[in-house]
Amino acid sequence: MLVELNDDTLQNVVNSNEKVVVQFSASWCGNCRIMKPKFKKLATENETITFVIVDAENAPESRKLANVSNLPTFATFVGGKLVNETQTNKAEVLTDLVSEIL
Repeated sequence: MLVELNDDTLQNVVNSNEKVVVQFSASWCGNCRIMKPKFKKLATENETITFVIVDAENAPESRKLANVSNLPTFATFVGGKLVNETQTNKAEVLTDLVSEIL
């Protein structure tokens, strides 16, 4: 499942789903735009995980959940807890991050 949040409610999504992968991005971020299709493709390949795209500019509380300091940041959550996070523009790094929680 893929969710694009338009509000600052990531905590609710993380709490209501067992496994969550988040892409923190912004409209001005070139690497974010490059990674978005790869992120969406992973969402179609991993139906047991909830994939969430968060506009980091409009979600200050959501950013705090993964200590976002650079974009794009990807974070994994299991059982409501942060498992891992990374900043990357490489598809293989993102794939490895998702594999950690399968």
